[in-house]
Amino acid sequence: MTKSGFLKLVNAPLKFRFFMLWKLPSAWFMGIGLRFCDGKRSEVILPYGWRSQNPFRSTYFAAQCAAAELSTGILALAALQEQAPVSMLVTNIEAEFKKKASQTLLFTCEEGDSLESVIRSAVASGEARQFRAVSVGTLPDGTEAVRVWVSWSFKLKKAGADSSGV
Repeated sequence: MTKSGFLKLVNAPLKFRFFMLWKLPSAWFMGIGLRFCDGKRSEVILPYGWRSQNPFRSTYFAAQCAAAELSTGILALAALQEQAPVSMLVTNIEAEFKKKASQTLLFTCEEGDSLESVIRSAVASGEARQFRAVSVGTLPDGTEAVRVWVSWSFKLKKAGADSSGV
């Protein structure tokens, strides 16, 4: 699929909801949705509600990490279009929770160009490459509630090899 075709697909709300149900059912259940992705920047919405809430009436940390991962991963998937087959794997997640999240959160990642560069390097060298992407979760008033760093590994797939390794 072309990069522009992929972006058109993921930016179509109904098609993206089916993608989520098929590939990421837990994120679908939590109501996580893509607001925008142009390959350079992505915005992911995490609604506040019973499906994403913890017993303390705030958004469960795992739901916040899932939304942050999607905001970085969708940019990586866009960059992988029209490339040789590449394995991608989350190798680490770090988060800094700054404010109680008891409203809808908007996670923004602006590292599409850097992700694309790292993926091109992994394809050209045949060696695994690491990238630490940041996603910032903000409340409706613009206050930063959480900052999540998602470390990704990208490696060119070898012909006939499985996609489970780094």
